[in-house]
Amino acid sequence: MLKLFYRLFIELTNHSLSSKLIALFTKSRLSALLIPSYAKIYCINQSEMEKNLKQYKTLQQLFIRKLKQGIRPIDKAENSVISPVDAVIEDVGTITKTKEITVKGKTYSVQEMLGSNQAAEKYLNGLFIILYLSPSHYHRIHSPISGVITNQWSLGKKSYPVNRLGLKYGKAPLSKNYRLITEVNVNGKHTAIVKVGAMFVNSIELTHKDEYLTKGEEMAYFSFGSTVVLLFEKDAFELDPAIKVPMDIKVGERIGYLKQ
Repeated sequence: MLKLFYRLFIELTNHSLSSKLIALFTKSRLSALLIPSYAKIYCINQSEMEKNLKQYKTLQQLFIRKLKQGIRPIDKAENSVISPVDAVIEDVGTITKTKEITVKGKTYSVQEMLGSNQAAEKYLNGLFIILYLSPSHYHRIHSPISGVITNQWSLGKKSYPVNRLGLKYGKAPLSKNYRLITEVNVNGKHTAIVKVGAMFVNSIELTHKDEYLTKGEEMAYFSFGSTVVLLFEKDAFELDPAIKVPMDIKVGERIGYLKQ
């Protein structure tokens, strides 16, 4: 019963019309009335924000806020991989030979997530990391590594919630939601940075236009809380032993190392 109720609820709130209406509201001056209560309910750390709370004129401006310069130091180790977002590490695991990952007891097809068998093939037996952003988190996405962008593409239409309930009861949000995939090559090995929308159609905006990414550099932002999935080729990445599941993490903090 709970499963059916939750699926019905997210269906009603994720059609294109309702998504557009919610998006229009968050961009309106009227939404500014909710900013103080939103900041309080979600315990937003105002001391980190680039601007004072009163300077944000809409909820969306608060969602996509920037932080003060230097507030997120980037791990300096040459071969380190950093968290691209402020988030909760929800799951870490191995991509199976059948091109699948298991998150919260639910199986997802990497082939479906990336849109093709060819794209998924290179990640067989590699590692995946799921990073969930709540409405309270900083919503800008930074590059976890330095490397050359070899491909970038988008897939999906609707955007179901990707919180714990969404992962458990939603219709495979990690592989069906609107998502923007950036594939980066480092020393001949690929990393896929899968940015998954959580609400609104096309809720992911690119801010980086060059062919080369530098570790820690901003590359995009979410218009609402969401999830980033990192996929690494086999023998390309080693998880830092300090990483646990679940675990809070911030942009710039080390999650592992690229193997030489």
